[in-house]
Amino acid sequence: MAVLASTALLATEHRSPELNTLRATLSVLVDPLKYLVDMPATLAEQAAESVSSYRTLKMENERLREEQLAHQARLLKFAALEKENIRLRALLENSFKLGEQVLVAELLSVNMAPYEHIVIVNKGTRFGVHPQQPVLDANGVVGQVFRALPFTSEIMLITDPNHAIPVQVNRNGLLTIAVGSGQINRLVLPYLPSNADIRPGDLLITSGLGGTFPQGYPVAVVDEFTSQPNKAFASITATPKALLDRNRELMIVWSKSTPVPLISRPTASEAEAKTNAAE
Repeated sequence: MAVLASTALLATEHRSPELNTLRATLSVLVDPLKYLVDMPATLAEQAAESVSSYRTLKMENERLREEQLAHQARLLKFAALEKENIRLRALLENSFKLGEQVLVAELLSVNMAPYEHIVIVNKGTRFGVHPQQPVLDANGVVGQVFRALPFTSEIMLITDPNHAIPVQVNRNGLLTIAVGSGQINRLVLPYLPSNADIRPGDLLITSGLGGTFPQGYPVAVVDEFTSQPNKAFASITATPKALLDRNRELMIVWSKSTPVPLISRPTASEAEAKTNAAE
């Protein structure tokens, strides 16, 4: 009966379109059933896609976050390298201005003993470093080599209480000695009388006396002059030009100057003249 009914309906639909209205009416009732039947599979598929998309997005988000952290770390490193490049460029420019042979050394550690201002750098006797060599930064005198070892050297800063450096006032050539105060940002000038021609703002440079520091290197700027009527000497302090508490690279200097002999040898012409006079 089902086959006969189907055959009859097909024959009727083929001959006349009268069943289209019935088909449309029945589709209104049948289509929701189709959607209901397909709904579990559709929902399962959408749920699987959502879970997969969420997992993919989460993994991608984690990867992007890790890349962001890595890039931030690189940016911090680049910023540090940029600062280091600026410092090295300043050292290089000043080394050309000095006119002497220099060796750039990197700071390794700082001696934390009270009232001792000594730092350790990564250059030693393997590079020709020897005690009493002057050490500078891009701004001025830092100190001198206190002890040279094969791979490292100890640098005594000019602010160490045991350090003294001969200086002169750049304005008028007044000679004196600057002594370390034990404070990283202060030198004292204990051997000038109250009537000395020195005032705040005067630049102190190395005088060249003593043979350790060549002449003309900036040392400090006078920041206080106090006359003491009851004492023989005035109270004078100065601020070092070098950035003693912020240096990472230092310059160890070899001076090109040669000592002047105490007795000069006569030239050939002078010797000949003396011989002729004697004859």
